[in-house]
Amino acid sequence: MPLRRHQHLLRLARHIFTSSSFNRIINIKGNDEFLSKVMNSENPVIVNFHAEWCEPCHILTPKMKELIEPMSDIDLAIIDVENNAELVHTFEVKAVPAVIAVRNGLVVDKFIGLVDATMIENLIRKLGQKL
Repeated sequence: MPLRRHQHLLRLARHIFTSSSFNRIINIKGNDEFLSKVMNSENPVIVNFHAEWCEPCHILTPKMKELIEPMSDIDLAIIDVENNAELVHTFEVKAVPAVIAVRNGLVVDKFIGLVDATMIENLIRKLGQKL
């Protein structure tokens, strides 16, 4: 029995370490964290400005998580607009959900509102392209 359990744990560990879901989902809590985890990130980052009261946000955020899950080299940063007024002002967020794609500290794409999966996939594809 111990050998069988050991083999099961090895298979589980192998699955975990070979799966491609190593992207991070980061709940940004301020400007310093935004700078370090988004603007200075080695990985491209999709930044999702959202609010708890926003119904489209509750549809878009899970869809974005689902679409980037297979991408090991793209992170998702979630910013609550109610708690991050300075970031909202800096990025001129006028409506939520608002999404920006950041690579090497530069905004490379953006969209506002609830969009279809194809538009999100195109943003992910553009963000994943090597320069």
